[in-house]
Amino acid sequence: MLPSTTTDKKAGLAYWAARVLEECDKASAGFAADPVHDLRVAIRRCRSMADGFMSVDPDPAWKQMKRLAKPLFSALGELRDTQVMLEWIPKLAPHDDPLAGELSASLRQKESRLKEAAQSTLAHFDHRHWLSLNEQLATRTGRVPLEGLVFQHLALERWVEARQLHRRALRNRSGFAWHQLRIGIKRFRYTVENFLPQRHEKWSKDLRDLQDALGEVHDLDVLRTLINTHRGIQPAERSRWQVRIAEERQKRLHLYRRKMIGRNSLWELWRSELPSGAALEEAGLEKLRTWASFLDPDVPHSQLVAHLAMKLYDGLSQCGMLRLAPHARVVLQAAAFLHQIGRGKPANGKPGGHRKRAEKMVSKLEPPLGWSEQDIQWLGALVRYHCGPLPRRTDSHFVGVDRQSRSQLLGLIGVLRLANALDASQCGRMPELVITRKDGAAVILVQGLRSLSRAAERIARARYLLETVCRRPIVVRPLRARAKRDSRTARVLTRAAQASRA
Repeated sequence: MLPSTTTDKKAGLAYWAARVLEECDKASAGFAADPVHDLRVAIRRCRSMADGFMSVDPDPAWKQMKRLAKPLFSALGELRDTQVMLEWIPKLAPHDDPLAGELSASLRQKESRLKEAAQSTLAHFDHRHWLSLNEQLATRTGRVPLEGLVFQHLALERWVEARQLHRRALRNRSGFAWHQLRIGIKRFRYTVENFLPQRHEKWSKDLRDLQDALGEVHDLDVLRTLINTHRGIQPAERSRWQVRIAEERQKRLHLYRRKMIGRNSLWELWRSELPSGAALEEAGLEKLRTWASFLDPDVPHSQLVAHLAMKLYDGLSQCGMLRLAPHARVVLQAAAFLHQIGRGKPANGKPGGHRKRAEKMVSKLEPPLGWSEQDIQWLGALVRYHCGPLPRRTDSHFVGVDRQSRSQLLGLIGVLRLANALDASQCGRMPELVITRKDGAAVILVQGLRSLSRAAERIARARYLLETVCRRPIVVRPLRARAKRDSRTARVLTRAAQASRA
């Protein structure tokens, strides 16, 4: 059985995966309209959660789960559309309308064929495999917290997609455009409902009303097409149905426009409660960090390298040794989190080449919102050259790049190489760094470093690129414990002298 930790509430992958199997049993007894609808909703919930987690978790089981449910979901889709048409006809038909009976009879025959097809598809649905996949995946969902920055970023992505579809629908006003908008809002709704429960509590009624309105617009468009293609209908009769359908359709589009157009639209309300500015940049970084954590065999090392890289970046910037664009800092931090992702088990089973593997994996990433394609290219270069041979001007990352951009990228690579070497010397401990500028050189004092050691030798090699970019010497020395004690003693004596004067 699936884990029952979340089955006491209607949320979570474990709950909805188990619900799919329950609804399969109910639907199989005749494929009535309500059980078919409930089964599709349960499957869609699982598939939408898979879409959300696939953006940060590369486990192939997510795709397998979606692929396993797709044939059943598709088979039920056409059956559900037919059953909805059967519900609409008596609502729109005038009293004793002969066309209504003719359309209903035709749809009943179609429904019977689709039920047989759905029964066959359901018989081939592998319940055991579904259970096995979801038992595996349910244990992974807890690694990404609800309401966290990752899911806020995902919801904003869905918001952007739906807003673009909204503009297209207002411009084109075609049935297809409204249908695509309905799908976009549905994806946004399920993302919020699955992963941002606090926001969903406030937005659920409006989201449901909008989805229902656009869903009924789609139903009416399907019915209009059915009437236009049905043989033997008199022009006057067809015209009467089309007018009735247009009236009902317009009512629902008016409801949508009233809520979604203008400065006080729901679009603006939803956007105001999702990340922007610095929070959006942090959300993009958190998405990359979370993705890397599923691939990185040594997450503590990467976290420590990220901490050291930020200390070096800030210290060298304050000393005037580095002058980089503001966004470069977050790209460097992301690279520190990602630089180990290629050390996982290679797909071809061959060891080595982890830096090139990491670069290839990064190159396939979609830039987070607020990031550019160039940021991803720089990220790939950073993970490629965080250690090992130095980059060359003929490498693809530097061909055709202007001098200033090349210098900035090399500066970031230099900082990451030094941070990586500093961590290798500390064996996982968080060292204290003191960075100052003296006689034109940057002096980096490192707690726990021994002057004559292999670690010091690695650091000496790693600082070379940074020295070249900065055109200044970079001296790395041990932070002496005696000096720290003397400094504390001096502060105590100073406070005592001030107290005596008072």
